[in-house]
Amino acid sequence: MRRIVITGMGAISACGMGAEPLWQAMRDGRSAIAPLVSPDPDAQMRIKVAAQLRDFDPEAHFDSARLSLLDRTGQMCLVAAREAVAHAGIDFTKNGLAARTATVIGTGVGGEIARDEQARKVHGEGSSRVHPLSIVRMMPNAPASHLSIEFGVTGPAFGVVSACASSNHAVIQAAAMLRSGLADAALVGGTESCFSLPGLRAWEAMRVVADDTCRPFCKQRRGMVLGEGAGVFVLETLEHARARGATILAELAGFGMSADAGDIVAPSADGAAQAIRAALDDAGLAPEQVGYINAHGTATPANDPTETRAIRQVFGTHADRLAVSSTKGVHGHALGAAGALELIAAIGALREDILPPTANFIDADPACDLDYIPNTARTQRVDAVLSNSFAFGGLNAVLALRRCED
Repeated sequence: MRRIVITGMGAISACGMGAEPLWQAMRDGRSAIAPLVSPDPDAQMRIKVAAQLRDFDPEAHFDSARLSLLDRTGQMCLVAAREAVAHAGIDFTKNGLAARTATVIGTGVGGEIARDEQARKVHGEGSSRVHPLSIVRMMPNAPASHLSIEFGVTGPAFGVVSACASSNHAVIQAAAMLRSGLADAALVGGTESCFSLPGLRAWEAMRVVADDTCRPFCKQRRGMVLGEGAGVFVLETLEHARARGATILAELAGFGMSADAGDIVAPSADGAAQAIRAALDDAGLAPEQVGYINAHGTATPANDPTETRAIRQVFGTHADRLAVSSTKGVHGHALGAAGALELIAAIGALREDILPPTANFIDADPACDLDYIPNTARTQRVDAVLSNSFAFGGLNAVLALRRCED
């Protein structure tokens, strides 16, 4: 079976432009959560805080013709992808690589901002006409299509939509194609921006959003905090990466997926454990070989103890020696892009021997009784890590990474 490695990464988030500012913020436990900038300043919002990218100027990255085609999700995805491709130093025009490169991008919602803009015209202004390019702005596959066009890659290209597991599912789908021989390289990741007024009202109605900040696994947690952003990665087979002399960031050693087949919202420890166990089996890792888990860790009352139980179910007594953290207290919950942003934390832990902390932590919840690295990063070598993503709909996707030294 062909081994898969990560050779490039790029990101855009509330922490700023680039993968490095995001990693630095996660490593430092420096939260980008701030008062919400509402799409409607006159609206009275129960949601008070969010992790938003406040100084993003699309015109600095795209001309007017290109901008007319792009929702904010597509804009952010392209910016992140440009960084990832440059970081990988990969040239898709050589040796027929364009036809052997896949593009798979996850998003939970798609072009929400574009959809909201046109809905305002129809329902707010009574207009019978909307922007002629509304469909291509809104469609969830648009980010993947724009990446394919931007870089001239002509292999398989599609979007993945599975709520908060979208990014991890996208990585898994691409990795499976590389393993099977359908492709030699891939552009993968996730993107999301859902700060429309209807979107915010919908999250308010669910009553799962915090009004202060995001405190994963903490007794004082009050819910999730919405974020936005994009993360894109270059995957290659190990053989292809070595042949071109690429710098290898980490090996994508394995992955696991499952469906709870239960409640559409309430998480299942059994379903999460099944995906974690599958990732370990696929990677050929014993539980004792894993040193760190980047948890889904949304800071909701239901998720955090459920994820804790799932980890204990799989790791047994080793769970007490595991380091676990959620970085959502830094960059918020970016929904379909969450796994992509958090993959940068997993890679950083392997490359720098630094485990990012769980930010905003006050007191431990007795129902969350693992080592969550509260507030301050830890210097510790780990050779294998997991990154968990668990989504509404009972969809679970777990990535297993390890150092690539042979």
